[in-house]
Amino acid sequence: MNTSLQTLLHKASPTITNMIRADHTHVLATFHQYEADTSHGTKEALVNTIMLALEVHAQLEEEIFYPALQTLNAEGAVVAKSVPEHDAMKRLIAVLRTMSASDMAYDDTVMELMRDVMHHVADEETILLPAAEKLMPHRLEELGVEMTERRIELIKPRSLEIAWNTARALPASTMIMGVGAVLAGVMVLKSLASTRHHGRHDSAHHGRHGGRHNGWLESMRETKDELKKAARNTAKEAARQGDRLLASSGRAARQRAARADA
Repeated sequence: MNTSLQTLLHKASPTITNMIRADHTHVLATFHQYEADTSHGTKEALVNTIMLALEVHAQLEEEIFYPALQTLNAEGAVVAKSVPEHDAMKRLIAVLRTMSASDMAYDDTVMELMRDVMHHVADEETILLPAAEKLMPHRLEELGVEMTERRIELIKPRSLEIAWNTARALPASTMIMGVGAVLAGVMVLKSLASTRHHGRHDSAHHGRHGGRHNGWLESMRETKDELKKAARNTAKEAARQGDRLLASSGRAARQRAARADA
């Protein structure tokens, strides 16, 4: 990758641990929108968003984060069980992809997946992420850039799917954040494509366009700050909402069983 683009990503990308926290918040905030009486179409859009986010997140962790921890022999037991936990989530995702929201077992399968997710998130946020920040603070930004580059590669083929599910499922404020993230990725890809087609720019050309790049970088920094603020405000409420939804799903299942018995 071109050196100038790497520098831009280095400045704009969060650390790897903050990126993982943001992924967790994104999944929990999306689950926050899932209600027992939500329309079938909205449920499916929300679950599709969650499943794609989990698939990308798991692949990024397995390719980049876990190997980095393993080189330090850090929290080996937790890392060792993290990949099987990912595998269990992938099996539930595969089941959900064969179902529709009208299926009676759909809600219960979503709740089972989210119980696994919440358990996994708790281990990472209380054990693995603090360990990484303590043992390899000098690598967090470098790994964050690597994860950002790989994320762009993974989501590029599915960007329309992401945008469509976001538009169908989320409220306006969250939709704007989601679309902004997709557009940021597109801007990076366009910058890379432009660099490959035009080669080196002379100093005068760089001067003409430097202000535009600086403005984009400042916008990315502001977006990072907003995401961090949203993560802090959303995580606790999302967890509480998850507890309420699990209870609601249980009541709904009992009511369906009672109607079936009657």
